Amino acid sequence: MRVADEIIRIVSDVHFGDRASLVDRFEQLGPLFQGASRIIFNGDTLDTREGPDPEHTARCSHTVRSFVTSTRVPTTFHTGNHDPDFSADHWTSLSDGRVFVVHGDVLFDDIVPWGQDAPEIRERLRAELAKRALTTGATIPLATRMAIWREVARSIPQRHQSERHPLKYAWHFLKDTVWPPTRFAAIFGAWHSEPRRAAELVTRERMPAKFVIVGHTHRPATRKFGSTTVINTGSFTAPFGAAAVDVTPDHVRVRRVIRRGGEFHLGALIAEFPLAKG
Repeated sequence: MRVADEIIRIVSDVHFGDRASLVDRFEQLGPLFQGASRIIFNGDTLDTREGPDPEHTARCSHTVRSFVTSTRVPTTFHTGNHDPDFSADHWTSLSDGRVFVVHGDVLFDDIVPWGQDAPEIRERLRAELAKRALTTGATIPLATRMAIWREVARSIPQRHQSERHPLKYAWHFLKDTVWPPTRFAAIFGAWHSEPRRAAELVTRERMPAKFVIVGHTHRPATRKFGSTTVINTGSFTAPFGAAAVDVTPDHVRVRRVIRRGGEFHLGALIAEFPLAKG
């Protein structure tokens, strides 16, 4: 494949193995590999944290890795807060640093500010930071921050994600995620603040990035803060669905992901940006 034809395709938050995921079989994602010279799964591909059914977790991990190997398309897995130990890759810089790809939970001081585990996560983060004589508000290099955030994410066990009974799952999902209703304020707050947090990361780390591609908050969106365009690829769960980002040598393109014939395909173009040098 010529350099001019290269397409690096980015998706996130498949949550394979979780009842909330629309992906029942990982091979349903096969059409998204077509035409791509490389695929990046930008975190939360599955849940590898400790849970009551380790065999289920192991089966999901084996299924994901086996299918990806069978496609023969070079694939990178980024860690997320649900799969903090699935890979050694936490982020990727593309196009001479002009595009930065990271799951996005590291932008938040409590990883999942809308979740039931948020208070405990804050305490564990504070404890880990204190071991290093750091505080939550301190300026922490990204590599250090990521190492701490991944260590804490690894220590938080699965909750509703591990429930196999559909009715019990629905109850635990609501309890863990959207109850009490005041949690909606935290959800909206995360959606609103994410572009600013991403732009601050770029500035703090002195990155040349003009585009930051994230997932985590499960809401596809393309927004700009200052000179930084932040693209969220959503998730393979209801209600908002997923988007895919194609990075070529000249453009960044955002496409909807649609389900057709039991498989997931690229859909309509949402946004397109020139990827100018300099």
